[in-house]
Amino acid sequence: MPRLFRGLSGRLLWLTVIFVMLAEVLIFVPSVANMRMNWLRDKLDTAAAAGIVIDGLQSAELPRAVQDDTLLATGTKVIALRKDGTSRLLAATDMPPQVDEVYDLSDTPMLASMRDALDTLLFGGGRVMRFYGPIGESDMVIELVMTDGALRKDMLKYSKMMFLISLLISLFTAVLIFLAINRMMILPIRRLTHSMQRFSEQPDDPARVFAPDRSRGELAVAGRHLTAMQVQLQRTLKQQKNLADLGLAVSKINHDMRNILASAQLMSDRLTDVEDPMVRSFAPKLLRTIDRAVGYTSEVLAYGQASEAAPRRRRIRLADLCQEVRDILAIDPDAGIEFQEQVAADLEVDCDSEQLFRVIHNLCRNAVQALTTFDPEDASMVRRISVSAHRVGSVVSIMIDDTGPGMPRKARENLFAAFRGSARSGGTGLGLVIARELVLAHGGTIALVEKPGPGTQFRIEIPDRPVSLEDYRARA
Repeated sequence: MPRLFRGLSGRLLWLTVIFVMLAEVLIFVPSVANMRMNWLRDKLDTAAAAGIVIDGLQSAELPRAVQDDTLLATGTKVIALRKDGTSRLLAATDMPPQVDEVYDLSDTPMLASMRDALDTLLFGGGRVMRFYGPIGESDMVIELVMTDGALRKDMLKYSKMMFLISLLISLFTAVLIFLAINRMMILPIRRLTHSMQRFSEQPDDPARVFAPDRSRGELAVAGRHLTAMQVQLQRTLKQQKNLADLGLAVSKINHDMRNILASAQLMSDRLTDVEDPMVRSFAPKLLRTIDRAVGYTSEVLAYGQASEAAPRRRRIRLADLCQEVRDILAIDPDAGIEFQEQVAADLEVDCDSEQLFRVIHNLCRNAVQALTTFDPEDASMVRRISVSAHRVGSVVSIMIDDTGPGMPRKARENLFAAFRGSARSGGTGLGLVIARELVLAHGGTIALVEKPGPGTQFRIEIPDRPVSLEDYRARA
């Protein structure tokens, strides 16, 4: 069997043929019933014409030969005429021993006619039937007695003819439907399937993206959605490749970077022996910064695997952490940027100090970069970064606010997406991605807050760790 008829289109073709044939069966029953009634009425009309002529002869008796010719012409055994309440036998052969069926053709319901037609078609052929009906508009009734063999034979011929016509109509209709649906549905579906197969073989090839048509049909809409999905998937694969390449590049420089930082750490240790007061004041901060950088290089491969170390939580004073962030930022006094801390000295946060430092430092560094490159029309506009915090129950809320230009719309739509959520040209957006991951690791939240004035405001919420029953009993 050809491939064309084995698929969906072929099954549709055969189903159409079957359904049309079923519809023809529903038409066939009343049609064959109507054919049977017409056949019987034709017999009555023929016999009525002969009966009127014979009746005109009054009481004269027809010769036997004429009776036989009349009966042969009508195909009957008995012809009788009822007139004025009397019945006259016009022609007859030997009377049958019994009559099997009697039909009144003057008033036959449709359902009864269909039932009688099926009965004759299925079980007839050797039964004797008597049927009668009026002659035109007169009160005369013609009555015939005959076997149903000839009727059944003609009905079988009619049924075969109807079957052949139905089959031809079914095939013709099915072919038209097949060609129409094959063009409107099967070919577009096959095109979609072929495109998906080609795209799955090489999803990074732009030439394999499905090219949809411009029609408004459902399949055209599906094609446009498939195109959008394939384009988005290619972008995602490209970003994943960028991340993989970035991880490989970081892996290559990580070894050398750690050696360089280790050497810097050894040299910076000697600064503690210098007697200069300024050097002594900056040496501990420099050592902490280098130690933190060494720790970052140790964890950079773990981040490349999309995982951060679990937070080592303890209670710390947030004011000391904010002061350390301010020192590391080392904002140039000539930049005109104010850094305000509105954190109570006794406010404590249950967190990993290194990870929370990275979160606050990333956000504040972004604010410094935005304010540094921001050139407002009003030269007297204040450039300010403020860090505030307060505790509500077991949750500490930290607000980082600036008076810069705010985040552009594209950065808002891709706020925590790597390589897409950067607010400045050339940025990667990794700072916000890292910050979000670290906050979520603490069971907290980070969100961009809408504010009436210019600038950007982030809210970080860090909940305390739940106290287990064993710890509570140990403290008690």
